[in-house]
Formats: sequence, structure tokens, C-alpha cells
Amino acid sequence: MVYRVIGLMSGSSLDGLDIAFATFQESSGKWQYELKASACIPYDEHWKEMLTNAHDMSAIDYQLCHTSYGRYIGEQVNRFIASNGLDYQIQLIASHGHTVFHLPKHFLTTQLGEGAQIAALTGINVVSDLRNMDLALGGQGAPIVPIGEKLLLSEYDMFLNLGGIANISYNSPDRYIAFDVCPANRVLNLLSRQLDQDYDEDGRLASEGKVLDDLLNTLNQLEYYSQPYPKSLANNFGTEIIFPILHGSGHTKDLLRTYVEHIAMQVSNSAGDLIKGNQTGVPKRILVTGGGAHNRFLISRLKELTKARGAEIVVPENQLIDFKEAIIMGLIGILRWREENNVFASVTGASRNSIGGAVWIGQEA
Repeated sequence: MVYRVIGLMSGSSLDGLDIAFATFQESSGKWQYELKASACIPYDEHWKEMLTNAHDMSAIDYQLCHTSYGRYIGEQVNRFIASNGLDYQIQLIASHGHTVFHLPKHFLTTQLGEGAQIAALTGINVVSDLRNMDLALGGQGAPIVPIGEKLLLSEYDMFLNLGGIANISYNSPDRYIAFDVCPANRVLNLLSRQLDQDYDEDGRLASEGKVLDDLLNTLNQLEYYSQPYPKSLANNFGTEIIFPILHGSGHTKDLLRTYVEHIAMQVSNSAGDLIKGNQTGVPKRILVTGGGAHNRFLISRLKELTKARGAEIVVPENQLIDFKEAIIMGLIGILRWREENNVFASVTGASRNSIGGAVWIGQEA
């Protein structure tokens, strides 16, 4: 059977709403996909402010934002469908939403963008709240994309997503392992805005700076990095823990250069630790996606440091870089619809694998 699905993703870097329309087909347990159309809808200042400050809202304002953002998503999906001539072709929408609170120790994760609103505005069935079941089972609820990496991109050994947060996954000989490594674009973008740039294009600003060794050591010694996996990060780790350490600690270009080195070191350390003892003499191939994959300077530092740990960085074509997560959200939605496991307990630390997602029926009976 062929599934025609729209996957939606809003990352912590606040670049915008990623929309991916893809077809998926399963045959004898093997999945194939084809990306048919995609778009990133940049957030205007209103939505940047709302999503940035949602964690400080009162309970009623947060709920109003939840429903309002759901309606915004529904409107954007309708425009996407119309502009691509996809009327009556979409069977399912899988929406990740925008994460605000993520507190695994308290079994809590929240993503803005109410699924019922999306279903009502589009008239299409929607799967949302993809992480909640895993949290209820004692898991981290993150990362959740490894299921898609395993089923759709099995030719690679490891996967690195450089979004607002960097996360890595590895299909080891005995189990699938994945975890959040460190804040990435969220912090780099905050620093870039001090130089009146939304982001550091190609890493040029960072390349003009110098590494501040004492600051780098302080960052590398943060407690999170010594914790065992499974583990995950909330968005505010970058904004409330990392950024205050950086802010005012030197010239902005030097801070950018230092933080690029921090990301590269933490990623290479994580990759090296994961593949330790599983070396065959052939470098493990790491597929890199997310906005940070466009940062040439960061990629150059990653290539150098990971090579020394027995790994090879692979940067794919732009559509996979930019829309891998939205594509995988589509697959996660299909698996939920089929009532099949779509979250790995080996990744999240939950008590078992699970079928995650709330279903909202948008079509009339």
C-alpha cells in the first residue's frame, strides 16, 4: 500500500515550520519513500516571540497559544496543499509540534500545536503528541527519529542531526542507541544576532574568531556531558545554561568559534564512544542533516575530529538535510495509524517499545 502523508516539524532553532509531502510504501518489512514537495514557512516576529516566550506564559495563555498555533499550522498546511495542487491527495498529517516543556523525570513533555485544530481546518486525519506515551513509560521521549533512520536510511551507520539541539544515533550490533549531544544552532543563532545576523552563514563569522580555551573547558565540563545515555535536553539548556556562560565572555566571533569547537568536540566524543570496540578498519559513515549541515566551517571541524575517532562525515543533498525530520514524522504517523511500534525503548530508556501519538479524525465519517 502507498501512503501519501504530510509530515510537520518545528525545531528549537525557530527557523520555521517544515512541511514535507512524501509517499511511503512498505513491502516485506522494507520501507521506501519519495519526497514529492516540501517547504519551510519562516516564522514572523509574532510567532518567534510566542514560541520563544511560551514557557513563561500563564496556564490560560499557554493553552490559547496551543490552540492558536494549531490553527496556524492548519492554515499553512492548507496553503501548501493548494500551492502544490494536492487537494484530496493527502491521507494523513503527522505533526510534531513545537516543544516547550520537556521534563522526563516528571513524565512530562509538551508540544504546542493542538492536533484537533489542524484536523478541523484541513479536514484530514492528524497524528500529534508523538512523544507522550514514551514519557509515560518512563522514557526520555527523545530522540524519536531513529525509527525512521532505521527503516528509511539503513545504508548509513550513524546519524547526526544538527538542529537547535544536536543529537546522534547509532545502530550498534546489539541495539539502537540515540541521545541528545549538545545545544547547537539555537546557541549559534543567538550569538550571531549579536552581530545583526540571523545565523552565521557557512560559519564565516566563527572562522574569523579564535578558540577561548578556558571557556571551552568550562563548557566541556558541564555535568550533562558526563551523564550516561539515554538522555535528552530541553530547549532551555541552550538558552538558560549555555548562553549565559558565553554571554559577555569575549568578542562574539571568538564565542562563535569556541562554541563551534565545543559542538565538534562533543559530537566526535559521542561518536567515538559509541563505536569503541566495534571497529572493523572501515570508517563508520555518519549522515549529517539539519540546518547545521549547511555550516561549512562546523562541518570541516566535525570531519577533522571524527576522522580521528574512526568515523566519516557524509553530507547529503539539500532536501534531505532540511526535511529529514519532517519526512520521518510522516513515517511515525503512518506507523501510529497502523498501530505498530514507532518509538524504540533502547533509545529513550522507556520500559518497552511503544506506539506513540494521538489521533484526530479530520475527515467526515
